[in-house]
Amino acid sequence: MQKGNIGVTTENIFPVIKKFLYSDHEIFLREIVSNAIDATQKLKTLQLKGDFQGEADDLTVHVTLNKKKGTITVSDRGIGMTADEIEKYINQIAFSGANDFLEKYKNDANAIIGHFGLGFYSAFMVSKKVEIITRSYKEDAKPVHWSCEGNPEFTMEECEKNERGTDIILHIDDDCKEFLEESKLSELLNKYCRFLPVAIAFGKKKEWKDGKQVETDEDNIINDTTPLWTRTPSELKDEDYQKFYRDLYPMSDEPLFWIHLNVDFPFHLTGILYFPRVKNSIDLQRNKIQLYCNQVYVTDQVEGIVPDFLTLLHGVIDSPDIPLNVSRSYLQSDANVKKISTHITKKVSDRLQAIFKENRKEFEEKWDNLKIFINYGMLTQDDFYEKAEKFALLKDTNDKYFTFEEYKTLIKDNQTDKDGNLVYIYAGNKQEQYSWIQAAEAKGYSVLLMDGQLDVAVISLLERKFDKCRFVRVDADVIDRLIVKDDADKKELDADKRFNLSHLFESQMPKQDKTEFHVETSCLGEQAAPVMITQSEYMRRMKEMAQIQAGMSFYGDMPDMYTVVVNADHRLVKEVLDAEEKECSERLKALLDENDSLRTRQEELNKAHEGKKDEEIPVPEKEEKKTIEDRMDAIRHEREDILSGFASKSDTLHQLIDLALLQNGMLKGEALARFVQRSFEFIK
Repeated sequence: MQKGNIGVTTENIFPVIKKFLYSDHEIFLREIVSNAIDATQKLKTLQLKGDFQGEADDLTVHVTLNKKKGTITVSDRGIGMTADEIEKYINQIAFSGANDFLEKYKNDANAIIGHFGLGFYSAFMVSKKVEIITRSYKEDAKPVHWSCEGNPEFTMEECEKNERGTDIILHIDDDCKEFLEESKLSELLNKYCRFLPVAIAFGKKKEWKDGKQVETDEDNIINDTTPLWTRTPSELKDEDYQKFYRDLYPMSDEPLFWIHLNVDFPFHLTGILYFPRVKNSIDLQRNKIQLYCNQVYVTDQVEGIVPDFLTLLHGVIDSPDIPLNVSRSYLQSDANVKKISTHITKKVSDRLQAIFKENRKEFEEKWDNLKIFINYGMLTQDDFYEKAEKFALLKDTNDKYFTFEEYKTLIKDNQTDKDGNLVYIYAGNKQEQYSWIQAAEAKGYSVLLMDGQLDVAVISLLERKFDKCRFVRVDADVIDRLIVKDDADKKELDADKRFNLSHLFESQMPKQDKTEFHVETSCLGEQAAPVMITQSEYMRRMKEMAQIQAGMSFYGDMPDMYTVVVNADHRLVKEVLDAEEKECSERLKALLDENDSLRTRQEELNKAHEGKKDEEIPVPEKEEKKTIEDRMDAIRHEREDILSGFASKSDTLHQLIDLALLQNGMLKGEALARFVQRSFEFIK
């Protein structure tokens, strides 16, 4: 028996492994099984080269759980090791400069294991003792038993083992007993080893017999050694891709379509990316792409490894150029990884372009699900926008689809304003803005439907990318002012009537939290609606952006500001104004006459004071001027009180306001109940 100390330059590697690697301790199984796979594949290589003349026989790797003994054993029939090889590969660890590195990466197991080649030693994260029983494929090699109890001391001696290969026996530590549960081991094997290229058996298959599950004699193979991405696309059918997707994501709907990646130069990369069918924002989940290195699972945290917008896709990527045991920060700064990211973007955009060209009808049918991925890509990557502008679509409210260029051609004759800007009119909700859409279409305008999660951001992007254009929501203004085509003067009410009409409606607008109404009058024609409520395109868009973009909370906290447009040409509005004049004209006339007299005197004083310094103006004239201002202010309040008193009793006025509120989904609760009751009374 040989005894000795493991050759490390730090005093004791094992507390380091326990302390610093504990947070990622489940990767021990991946490391030990991967070593067994490597040993098996090396035997296959030796056999192909003629350096191994023996029979390979069954090369299945076996993972065995013995809960009673507290052990997990990983057995392979690969090349095995001699005593000298154990001495070289197990007993000597190149660990110089370890302390600084450990301090820097103390919370990242992958970084430490990958840096020092400590895959085997990850076993000590969960084990109080590890044994190796191995026999080399080499003729006359003696089987060797190596044992270590989690300290630098080890024992090594000859033993009995008839077959080549290696058994790694892990005696699980008391604080890691969860790994002695069959369900836990199954979970880890499924996560890390389900696509390894050599068959892995974990126990025996079970079947129902006499009302209970019993073991059969057949090995329970837990992995697919030739997963779909390793096969040639030409030999696969749609059903194969769909079945693989269901295996990866059992509870998901069928994907929209998929992209099979197969790259040999300038790096090796295979994989399958699926575009999932998105029903709502809850379905938008990142980290559904699984990253593999030679069929060994690495991570599903793929930000920085694949382009940001593609983290919304599902599927697998496998590349030997992505190191197995490294930190995410390393992956995100690695030159090869960046090349891979760029290439994936190109492959995805090329595939989308091809689908669009080959079967546009199918592409359009899938667009509503697909557009969130494409929009996200255009928003986050300029190089993707340059490709996507050829196949990205705009959808109108009649469910017709257009490329950017097609839609520009469609609207340029009828939707160009007096300043030469092409005006893209859109609706955010087809049902809620139905009457506005009708009014726009009656003018011959086309209305886009922009109701996606990212559409408000995409609108701003397109305004920057397109020449001389602006986007405006269909309810942002009355239809005649959405696209102003000339500077023709429009008739307006005289100042006093305009003031009266504005205040009649303004005084009766509801008081709502974080909501402000501004009333304006306009002569829009007898056929236009009597009252409309619009919202500034700029402010509404800023508030919507605040919901999805950090740093814009200022806009989100501002009140909603609406413009109430009263159409002075409409019959019902004229009736309200006529009724007000009949009831209030005498009281208002006296106030207006007094106000006119005061204004005349105010203008005389202002003219007399022109060019004079404040100290040169006589005090009595200053006092008179102040008295005039106070009285004019009081007259304005008296005038408003008279108008408010009339407005409060006008059922027609309230009905017009409530109809406008109802049209915008703003009439609720008690106000809605009063409107319904008033409507019944109108019918009587």
